[in-house]
Amino acid sequence: MVHSSDLIRSQHVSSGGVNILEEVARTPSSRRQFIKGVIASGAVASSAGFVFGCSPETSAPTVSGGVERLITLNVNGQARPVDVLPNETLAMTLRYKLGLTGTKLGCDRGECGACTVNIDGVPHYSCSTLTHSVRGRQVLTVEGLESADGTLHPVQQAMIDELGPQCGFCTPGQVMSAVALLDANPF
Repeated sequence: MVHSSDLIRSQHVSSGGVNILEEVARTPSSRRQFIKGVIASGAVASSAGFVFGCSPETSAPTVSGGVERLITLNVNGQARPVDVLPNETLAMTLRYKLGLTGTKLGCDRGECGACTVNIDGVPHYSCSTLTHSVRGRQVLTVEGLESADGTLHPVQQAMIDELGPQCGFCTPGQVMSAVALLDANPF
């Protein structure tokens, strides 16, 4: 049977006979020092690519079926660059990354219509539309209906004039659906 003390005695460094394990055992350490050491070693390991000059082209091949994260969306007639996760919905991108808070998140299941935006003139629930699927398409939100001089779209003005909104939360989705309906079926 091998005892731990026999194992410690057998672990010697060739220069001077200093026992490494005994030296480590004598060094006072705390959990905080251990965590700092782990973090520092992680930082060193992750920066090795920069130190040794590895570039993304040579380090790892592109994964087949991978999704590009930095994309450009055409929202309200403007090209907007945005960093998008592969499974991110259009509603999340519009509200939290582009600051277009007129698109509301109601049920987040594609049932209530509060998140409705028009994509190429067709109303879509933005809570169930992936952002990557709208690249190269025209996205129109309720903020984009207003003209450059500040005049409201006729549907927006009609909602105000006729006291259409109640609490107003789902009003943007209703306006976007009505605009798409009237664009497809002018009277």
